Amino acid sequence: MLRFSYGAASHVGLVREHNEDAGFAGPYLQLVADGVGGAAAGEVASATTTYVVTALAMGRPDDDGPTLLAEAVATAHAQLQHGAREDESRHGMATTLTAVLARGDRLTLVHVGDSRAYLLRDGVLGRLSTDQTLVQLLVDRGELEPDEVATHPYRNVVLRSVNGDEPVEPALRDLDLVVGDRLLLCSDGLTDFVPEAGIVDALATADPDEAALALVGLALAAGGRDNVTCLVADVIDGPEVNTVGRPLGAMTDPRLVVDPAAIRAVTP
Repeated sequence: MLRFSYGAASHVGLVREHNEDAGFAGPYLQLVADGVGGAAAGEVASATTTYVVTALAMGRPDDDGPTLLAEAVATAHAQLQHGAREDESRHGMATTLTAVLARGDRLTLVHVGDSRAYLLRDGVLGRLSTDQTLVQLLVDRGELEPDEVATHPYRNVVLRSVNGDEPVEPALRDLDLVVGDRLLLCSDGLTDFVPEAGIVDALATADPDEAALALVGLALAAGGRDNVTCLVADVIDGPEVNTVGRPLGAMTDPRLVVDPAAIRAVTP
């Protein structure tokens, strides 16, 4: 049975007043959600979405991964919609979502927005996710060179998000991973400021927790102009474990979750 040996770190950064990133790192689920910048209550959107996905994943261990993740995204949308109706200050709240779920020997990636998933294998770093952003669309169309993305005035425009206005269809894919692979899931507080060469160097640190802290340290050294969350997970094969996992960022404050009681599938 495939699962994760993991480490994780989240930091508010050196400029922002509060952390709109949320995350969860566990033996069977790795997840990052980043409240969309400029939108109301980003921390509520990210914490609620993280809670919904985590609760359903933990409470339904026998469900098919892609089906469960698609349902979780739809449920998160419904919860954000409910939250915006209950509190006008939350209108427009939205979040990215990137997660990998392990089910037996099957690992599934769900992705909405621009929080990235990477694979490090044999020292080579590759992206598992594709940014759902305006600049990535322009690159795909051949209207923008990749090296122009970092300075483009609309580089932070996210085209798809989990939100309370419109339902979103997430990108879902099975991952062809093997024991010894290392995953990195991170918010753009890392990737907007730290080049991939620096990411590779930090990921060479053997201990996943130390690697995650090293990545956060690089983001802070680059100015820390955004919240930053990094999850480092090694794919291992081993017996089932009952370790719950580690909440991160906004997920550590249960008051930010719209309605925890609405998700009734959580294992005690």
